[in-house]
Amino acid sequence: MKSILMPLLVCLTLGLAPFTPEPHIVGKLKWFLGGASGMMPMDYFDLILHGFPFVWLIWALFKVFVKKN
Repeated sequence: MKSILMPLLVCLTLGLAPFTPEPHIVGKLKWFLGGASGMMPMDYFDLILHGFPFVWLIWALFKVFVKKN
């Protein structure tokens, strides 16, 4: 359980920052899934930067649950 604390903390801070008016990753995902019209290379980098903590959290959860079974 200890192994998911750091990825969870990073998700709640870097992954969701800035928090207002909506989390940054939510806006980037809407833009990307809406066709990515007008997205520049920096926007793709920003999507990867804010999305990586969630990939890390999924990986950590996977490792925890695979070890238990």
